Amino acid sequence: MLLVAVVEMAAGHVEAGREYEDAVLALLGRHGGVLERRMRDATGATEVHVIRFDAPAGLDTFMTDPDRLALRDRLASAAPTTRVIEVTDV
Repeated sequence: MLLVAVVEMAAGHVEAGREYEDAVLALLGRHGGVLERRMRDATGATEVHVIRFDAPAGLDTFMTDPDRLALRDRLASAAPTTRVIEVTDV
């Protein structure tokens, strides 16, 4: 399963958003996921991640990972928003 995630940092919380992304992306391996590429726009407020999971269930378990959820809860309204798109190579 190949995904593209477009991550928008909350206004005024770019550094906190980056730290959150560093932490949660480190959890991917627990769920059969790997970060293939991580990019930022010129402002640093938007990131694009290319992520691959061994199976769709990996995304499900990643999204419900208690450590990921706890990190997100700590950030509250400073947490980034993410749009995830399943893609295929062409």
